[in-house]
Amino acid sequence: MPAGRYLSAVSVSYWDLALLGVVTLQATAIAYLPRPRWKALVLSLPFPFTALVLSQGQPVGTSQILALVLLLLFFHGIRLLHQRLPIVPALACGLVGYILLSHLLLKTAADLPFWPAALAASALALALYFLHSPRTEPDHRTPLPIYLKLPAIGAIVGLLLLIKESLQGFATLFPILGVIGSYEARKGLWTVCRQVPVLMTAMCAMLAAIYTAQDTCGLAGGLLISWAVYLAVLWPLTLRLWTQDALAPQRT
Repeated sequence: MPAGRYLSAVSVSYWDLALLGVVTLQATAIAYLPRPRWKALVLSLPFPFTALVLSQGQPVGTSQILALVLLLLFFHGIRLLHQRLPIVPALACGLVGYILLSHLLLKTAADLPFWPAALAASALALALYFLHSPRTEPDHRTPLPIYLKLPAIGAIVGLLLLIKESLQGFATLFPILGVIGSYEARKGLWTVCRQVPVLMTAMCAMLAAIYTAQDTCGLAGGLLISWAVYLAVLWPLTLRLWTQDALAPQRT
């Protein structure tokens, strides 16, 4: 079968292939960067979100705001579960929980207006941002070569491609990188969870920019504008966290 017909048969677009590429690159960076705060920063860069939005081609709306709240629950759930379970079962529980809650919230997302949801999510993220205390965690760098990680990355991307239509807007923030990143940052999950409110705040600003611009500039134009907004929010909030982390007592 010709390559084009095969891709069409399995509903794989060029943006889906781009998704596989960016997830592979980000997962590799997270795996080989030793410092927890650098892992958390790379994990929060919205390259998978961008590829998924362009792959779906659907306007941004309230479902993405609710997905941010689920993402917060996902990371904290893994952190708490990993205190009692090995990291792989904890990740599996978090992934199943995200999928189930996404399906339950699809109707709510359709009925909830965008701006009140965005303001509420931003307020929650900022409250958690100021409440989370700093903690220094041990460095960790994977000893495994990337070719041993590629099958896991491909399997998770494949799962998302199978279910992305049923999750609608929730698929754009599916923790595809969060699963791999949390595994690689399993010794620094507190640091990852401290970065999540930064991610939420910056993503709320990014989603607001897309929501405002997508009707006039198109989805791609709105994404381009929103990246500048995202980085403008991400950097000062992250810099403040890093300043706090430098003063935190050592905890292993």
